[in-house]
Amino acid sequence: MALITEPPTAAPLPTEPSTAASLPTAPPATASRVVPAILASVFLALYTVFALREHARFRTTGYDLGIFGQGVRAYAEGRAPASEIRAATAPAGFAGDAYPLLGDHFHPVLALLAPLYRLAPHVGTLLVAQAALVALAVYVLARTAQHHLPTRTFAPVAIGTACGLGWGVQQLIGFDFHEVAFAVPLLALACRAYLDGRTRAAACWAAALLLVKEDLGATAAVFGLLLARQDRRTGLALTAGSLLGAALIVYGVIPAFAADGRYVYLAQASPAYGLLDGWHVKALTVLLLLAVTGGLVVRSPLAWLLLPTLAWRFTSANPAHWEPGLHYSAVLVPIAMAALVDALRRGARLPLSVPVAVALLLLPAQPVAALVTPGFWRDTPREAAARRAVELVPDGVRVAASNSLAPHLTDRATVHLVADGVLDRRPAVEWIVADVRDAYPAGAVRGVLARAVGESGWRVVREEAGVVVLVRQRA
Repeated sequence: MALITEPPTAAPLPTEPSTAASLPTAPPATASRVVPAILASVFLALYTVFALREHARFRTTGYDLGIFGQGVRAYAEGRAPASEIRAATAPAGFAGDAYPLLGDHFHPVLALLAPLYRLAPHVGTLLVAQAALVALAVYVLARTAQHHLPTRTFAPVAIGTACGLGWGVQQLIGFDFHEVAFAVPLLALACRAYLDGRTRAAACWAAALLLVKEDLGATAAVFGLLLARQDRRTGLALTAGSLLGAALIVYGVIPAFAADGRYVYLAQASPAYGLLDGWHVKALTVLLLLAVTGGLVVRSPLAWLLLPTLAWRFTSANPAHWEPGLHYSAVLVPIAMAALVDALRRGARLPLSVPVAVALLLLPAQPVAALVTPGFWRDTPREAAARRAVELVPDGVRVAASNSLAPHLTDRATVHLVADGVLDRRPAVEWIVADVRDAYPAGAVRGVLARAVGESGWRVVREEAGVVVLVRQRA
């Protein structure tokens, strides 16, 4: 299925605007920012409340919130980012206590959260920051619609709402915390600058994607090809720099930090599934992109920016990457919304109620729909037991925690994941806190608990609603 109707070399977007793709002057009054600011504030509040409540309900996990919490804490303490939780699935032969995160993925942008974490040293700071990054993208895209569709009063509301309620964005908010949250406003800012004809600003925003995650270098490179239509030197410089930077990161920087001296995901490049497998799932992901824009995403050259993310996901050996319900879809949303604005300013026709209606129709199946269910606001016996269990763990100790309990301890303890081999670590863990229903790693929780209970060195402190706390007895 083609994502655009013509190659990017055709129908150039000139620096001097044509009638169909004009670059109108933005509304002059400061009041023009009020609607986008209100929209952004609403989504900031909505997603902050949802994310913090999800965390309070023990729906966040060590993979990934606990890992990123440990990484940001390390930055805040002036150390290189590392994670004891990530060490549970480190390559064979790794004997360290904490796995160097820059040897897994390249995301130095996380260092920006260190000052915030120092002010509020809690893993919830990451969740609030993620909500703020989404809110920033909502603001930027609403302003983009306001600037480029000045005769359509409803445009900033429609585009901002469709972005904020976008299925990819909601999957991001519903999945702990992830570094791709930074890519959402960066892409919105880059697309806004592109539509404005500010090629150097667009190149700078796109180049920053290399600091978010190594695979986004491909997106930045494609962006450079689009910019070359307006500014050949700037565009080609971005493409060349992005490709070179991504190669250096994948073949040089990450292996330098990795315990085994290699970028582990290259070894997974030969997929267990073929490119043509699972197309009923892959087609659904593409159809959702088309639906939320009324099919107009294919009318803009910006649609090319969707291809790198779709390409690596659809060729992945992991079938979960093919599905629309994944946080990686968040990077597709600002591109699709900016492409919709571009198509409309070029003369395409679509009622702006369509993207909003599609987002609302999908809403019941999205994570944030849980906000209106009574059970979301009530603690279950399991959640109450988990809260009491983590409160028993003293500050500063070494603790093995199961996946759903781990992020509640990373701010004040050295946390390892309850996994095979955790009881043999040196220095030894002093506490175990585990929910027997945690399924990741598969079978590990019950196995570790059975071994600890069977050894004379451990004492059960509490066992309630399937949540168990043990402490290592001193000799």
